[in-house]
Amino acid sequence: MNIHPIRNAKDYKAALRELSAYFDHEPELRSADGDRFEILVTLVEAYEARRFPIAAPDPVEAIRFRMEQGGLTIKDLVPSIGQPNRVYEVMNRKRSLTLDMIRNLHRNLGIPAESLIGA
Repeated sequence: MNIHPIRNAKDYKAALRELSAYFDHEPELRSADGDRFEILVTLVEAYEARRFPIAAPDPVEAIRFRMEQGGLTIKDLVPSIGQPNRVYEVMNRKRSLTLDMIRNLHRNLGIPAESLIGA
């Protein structure tokens, strides 16, 4: 099969080139080409996770994104965070989210808890 680890940008580009041919004509599962495709995808994903890690979003940015997505206003956050003044404090980063706020935002608005915990 002659597949090796992706150790640098040159290996990465070569793997992407090889994978691109498979995207036009995806191979059958459990065939030799299908196994090669699956292994290459796994290697590329592992390299990208190491080389280009994606940081967790800022909790306030996660809330703003959900507000924009759903057309929500500050009033819509009151059941999850508390009175409007408390919502403004959180949104202006003058107050941190509490565990109860995180749970409520997750339950009420479907914001992933991992996004609300932050780094």
